[in-house]
Amino acid sequence: MSAPREPRHAPVLVADVLRLLDPQPGQTWVDCTVGAGGHSKLIAERLTGTGTLIGLDQDPTMLELARPRLAEVPAKITLVHANFDQLAEVLANLSIGTVDGVLADLGFASDQIQAAGRGFSFREDGPLDMRLDPSTGATAADMVNTMSEGGLADVFYEYGEERLSRRVARKIVERRTTKPFATTADLANIVRSCVPRSGSIDPATRVFQALRIAVNDELGALDRLLAALSRIVKPGGRAGIISFHSLEDRRVKQAFRTANVWEPLNKKPVEAGEEELAHNPRSRSAKLRVAVRI
Repeated sequence: MSAPREPRHAPVLVADVLRLLDPQPGQTWVDCTVGAGGHSKLIAERLTGTGTLIGLDQDPTMLELARPRLAEVPAKITLVHANFDQLAEVLANLSIGTVDGVLADLGFASDQIQAAGRGFSFREDGPLDMRLDPSTGATAADMVNTMSEGGLADVFYEYGEERLSRRVARKIVERRTTKPFATTADLANIVRSCVPRSGSIDPATRVFQALRIAVNDELGALDRLLAALSRIVKPGGRAGIISFHSLEDRRVKQAFRTANVWEPLNKKPVEAGEEELAHNPRSRSAKLRVAVRI
């Protein structure tokens, strides 16, 4: 049997996560987005043998990457295949009430983006899928081939902030009547044909972001997590959210400003410094907000 593949993904804002969340021996923590296990491993090492880490991820392939990475950490670790909006249910099933802290990194792992078969990126051609949990739900191809022109335009504008959303939607509907969309290259090329390039950003970037958010109901799941956190984190406990675009960060900022519920530890989000940016360019968009449960 071959050895498990080493994850490609490098966790972001590591020093700041540990400093602001400050996990302590014996505590119970949740990593809502285990990914390749980077943040989970560092938090669990702080909990020592008497502590507990519950890790969630809706992508089963990421749980399998994280499992060997966490196997020798001196803490009790439970990994669960679930979306983070199911956190309250997961904890109830484990007979756990409140916890000392929660972390959610809303970014995608490099291992997911670089897997052409998942359809998250247009850098390599692959199936137009984009599902975080590949075992359930409609794909991005289902969406672009069946949604109305107005519905597609709304998705591209609301979730991708694409100014030419109506033009893109019209072009997609025209094309799919003769040949349905099946691959990432299919879609990217159509978008590029009607959206001019601006600087170094590929014209397809905003449309792909919007579709991925819609396919996985990412903002709806985040809203449900934020609404549940005050019942999950014990008084004095901490919650940290790492977001990667303004649609997410605005929601986190507003939730952590709720009077008599949260006390933000950082008024402005923590971002990557020059040293981290040099060795991990994917950290460029990362924003960390941490709050204490009052």
